[in-house]
Amino acid sequence: MLLCGPSGSGKSLLAQHSGLPVLRLDDFYKEGHDPTLPQVLGSSDIDWDDPASWDADAAVAAITDLCRSGRTTVPVYDISLSARTGEDSVDIGRTPLFVAEGIFAAEIVGRCRDLGVLADALCLSRGPVRTFRRRFLRDLREGRKSVAFLVRRGWRLMRAERAIIARQAGLGAHPCDRDEAMGRLAAAAAGRCTQARTAS
Repeated sequence: MLLCGPSGSGKSLLAQHSGLPVLRLDDFYKEGHDPTLPQVLGSSDIDWDDPASWDADAAVAAITDLCRSGRTTVPVYDISLSARTGEDSVDIGRTPLFVAEGIFAAEIVGRCRDLGVLADALCLSRGPVRTFRRRFLRDLREGRKSVAFLVRRGWRLMRAERAIIARQAGLGAHPCDRDEAMGRLAAAAAGRCTQARTAS
C-alpha cells in the first residue's frame, strides 16, 4: 500500500494508526553532499520536495524485498543533518500487507504495479492552509531545518499544493481525505482491493 501526499498532510500518523507495518520512504532521501541534488529555482536552497532528491531505485528494492522475503535493510536518515546515520532492519514477518509512506511514493506507483506488488496507492489531502500549519509546527518542533528555510519552503509548498496533488493523482495515486484512506486501507487488508493483493 503506497501512501503519498504533500509534506505535512498526515501520512505518517495515518500509517501508524492503520495497525499495519510501515516502511518510511523518506529514509531514502539522498545525502546533503550528493552532487545530483536539485536546487530551488532562483535560490541556493536544496529542493527537498523534488523527486530528484530521493533514491527511487533503493526504495523499490526495499519494497520488493519486503514482498518477497518479509524483511529488508533500510537507511536511517536524519533530516536535520541531511544525512544517513546508519541502517535498520524492517521485518514484517508473514503480514500480507504493509504501508510504504512518503511524499514521493507516487513516483513509484507504476513500477510497483508492473512488479505485481501494489495493493493500492493513496494521496492524502487536507487542504493547503491546514497542511501548511501542521507541517511548519512539526518541522519546527523536530528542528528539521532553519526557521527561515522552513518559512520559505512552507510558503512555496502551500502555493503549489493543488499542483502537487494533481501530479500524484496523475501518477496513479487516488486523492482522498483521512477517513476514505482508512477505509481503503481496511479494504486492502481484508483482501477486497481491486489491484494485486501482494503488499506494498
